[in-house]
Amino acid sequence: MPAALQSLKAAIERIILDPAYHDLLAVVKGARNGAVYGAKVRFPHALVMVFLFRSGTLQQKLGLIYKATRQHATNLAKFATIYKATCYILKHFGPTPGKEGTYDTFVAGLLGGYFVFGGRSPRTGKISSVNQQIVIYVFARVVLGLARIAVKPGHGLPIVSEPARSELIQKYAWPVFAATSWAFVMHLFRYHPEDLQPSLRGSMSYIYQQSNEWDSLRTLLWHNK
Repeated sequence: MPAALQSLKAAIERIILDPAYHDLLAVVKGARNGAVYGAKVRFPHALVMVFLFRSGTLQQKLGLIYKATRQHATNLAKFATIYKATCYILKHFGPTPGKEGTYDTFVAGLLGGYFVFGGRSPRTGKISSVNQQIVIYVFARVVLGLARIAVKPGHGLPIVSEPARSELIQKYAWPVFAATSWAFVMHLFRYHPEDLQPSLRGSMSYIYQQSNEWDSLRTLLWHNK
């Protein structure tokens, strides 16, 4: 490597390794990681779902895969940027400069969630299916996390977090939750399928509706239709 490039590389590395710039550069790295993670997660999911459940030409299917992957990657990059930038601002320009506040992460998440995942398409006025999937995924994890905290001895709610009750609840809560969730989703699919998320509706249609139809041994065991 030429000496000039080595000198430039060394100067850049001194800057990016300087603790004074760490919090600010973390915003850039967060955007990068959000984009990469979003693409890695969405691409295989979109690839499978589109080729299994969507009709159309190969070009149309590839377009749908690209669109879903781009949206997921872009949205996670945007959220990471807003979240980490807000945390940076609150930490360095808040009531106690240089110190992270207790609710900084909550406020930053609130802003990122509103501006990135809370909007509707300006063209159709609808909430995108990709954003719905991401938010529902996060919401489910939040509910499970809060449920665990509620029965956590020393941290949870006064009555249910007592050790004996906590152990009993933890033993039976998951089976009840699993059974109730499947009971509701099957009932909704049977009587209100239009109100379920499209990819869920598509996979359930494949398993539970299309399995009622065949016209030969071939379409019974080998091909779905």
